[in-house]
Amino acid sequence: MSCIANTAYWEIGKLLYEKKQDSGYGNRIVELLSADLKQRYPSMGLSPRQLWNMKKFYVRYMGRDEKLLQAVAVLSWSHNLLMLSKKLNLTDEQVLYYANEVVIKGWDRDLLTNAIKLKMHENQTPALPDNNFSATLPVPQANYANEVFRNNYNLGFLGVTKPIAELELERRLVEKVKLFLLELGKGFTFIGNQHVLEYNGKESKVDMLFFHRGLRCLVAIDLKIGAFKPEYAGKMNYYLSLLDKIERGEGENRSIGIILCAEKDHVDVELALEDMGKPIGVAEYQLILPKQELEKVVKDEIAIYERDRQQTN
Repeated sequence: MSCIANTAYWEIGKLLYEKKQDSGYGNRIVELLSADLKQRYPSMGLSPRQLWNMKKFYVRYMGRDEKLLQAVAVLSWSHNLLMLSKKLNLTDEQVLYYANEVVIKGWDRDLLTNAIKLKMHENQTPALPDNNFSATLPVPQANYANEVFRNNYNLGFLGVTKPIAELELERRLVEKVKLFLLELGKGFTFIGNQHVLEYNGKESKVDMLFFHRGLRCLVAIDLKIGAFKPEYAGKMNYYLSLLDKIERGEGENRSIGIILCAEKDHVDVELALEDMGKPIGVAEYQLILPKQELEKVVKDEIAIYERDRQQTN
């Protein structure tokens, strides 16, 4: 729903509020108003229930900060109705956070619902960056890279509800690469998955490879179903050496690597990256499952993998 439509809804809600129309005595008046408006504007969905929602919309945000009003004004009506839910009871700060995320990442109503259920606003406290960008990149590029890459990513759009292997996680991301790009942020171009790097008679594969226009560099992403392990950093460092040696174009900056894990420990990451020569970041991802269930999924998947490996050996 456009900003213009939300403005119209705001004005209708304001009218009902100022006329002191409430359920009960006001129901008949609202029904008549609805019938009249539907004749004039048949495509706007102006049912009595919607008119009451417009009043609720006005009452919720009247007198609020201009920044908040501008944020909700550009959302679709369905997004706004979701955040008006009494069950969710969102504060102004939370509404502002989710409204901005919807605009930046293009979340539909389902993705917004998942984000609210995961309480993503609680994870927005400033955190130490889990990367070595300041030690491996020039200051301007390091600062920009810290703006581009985050410590947490929400992959709820994959709809994962059962144990999943790394290749299956990757396959789902590739299938919905447009949504994944929205989650990563602006400026990313997808190059491919299981991208083959051949050098010195040997073959390596990068899980997912991107190019970022602003950073002017290749971005390698390595997906892990479990917690971060120090050896992942060494493997990524090797991939980045290959990318810089055989695929980095003239005038492009050093390739950057991101390791996506189900969970990470800041101290472990800091120690693992301390002496790495390539720019590497480590980030967590969230699926549709709550954290406790996700931890169980990861543990179950690791147990299955270990059992299969022992049977093979």
